[in-house]
Amino acid sequence: MLIKKIEIVLFVAIGLGITGQAIMTPILMVLMLMTNDFLSMSLMTDRASPALSPSRWRMRRITSAALVLGALKLSFSTTVLAFSSFRLRLFGPELQTLAFVTLVFGNQALLCALRDRRHLWSSKPSIWVVVSSAADIAITSALALSGTLMAPLPWRLLLAVLCVSAGFALLIDKIKLTVMAAFDIA
Repeated sequence: MLIKKIEIVLFVAIGLGITGQAIMTPILMVLMLMTNDFLSMSLMTDRASPALSPSRWRMRRITSAALVLGALKLSFSTTVLAFSSFRLRLFGPELQTLAFVTLVFGNQALLCALRDRRHLWSSKPSIWVVVSSAADIAITSALALSGTLMAPLPWRLLLAVLCVSAGFALLIDKIKLTVMAAFDIA
C-alpha cells in the first residue's frame, strides 16, 4: 500500500510536469482506486508462503524498502508516459487513458511480484486473487478499448502496455529479493 500511495501522488505531479496537463481525470482516479481496492481485498484469501519465524514489524526498514520499490514503480510508469508522449505523440485524453491503464496494469504487476517473499512463481495465488486480477485487467481493457468513460486506445497499444507490465513484474520480482536482503526484511 505504501508503494502505491507514493507512486500515484508523484506520478500525477510528474505527469503534469511532463505533459503540461492533468494526466488523470477524477473519474479515472476513482476507477483506478476501485481496481486497487478489489485486488487488495482479495489478498485476504491469498496463499502466499508464511514467514519461517514470526514477523517483526520494523517500520523504518519496511518504509525504506517501500520507498525503493515505489521509486522503481514510479520510474516504470513515468517511462511509459514519457515514451507515449514524446515518441508516440499521444496527448490529451488518449494520454490520460494510457496513464490510467499503465497505473492499473503496473499495480497488477507489482502485486504479483510482491505478494510472496520468494519469487512470484513460488506460490500459487488464491482463486480470488486470480479472479480479481483478471477482472481488473479485463474491465480496464474493455473500458479503454471501447472509449467508455475515457478516450479509446488502440488494442496494440493496450497489449504493449500489458506486455511491458508483465516484464516489469519479472524485473521487480528479481529486485525485491535484493531490496529485502538489503533492509533485512524476512
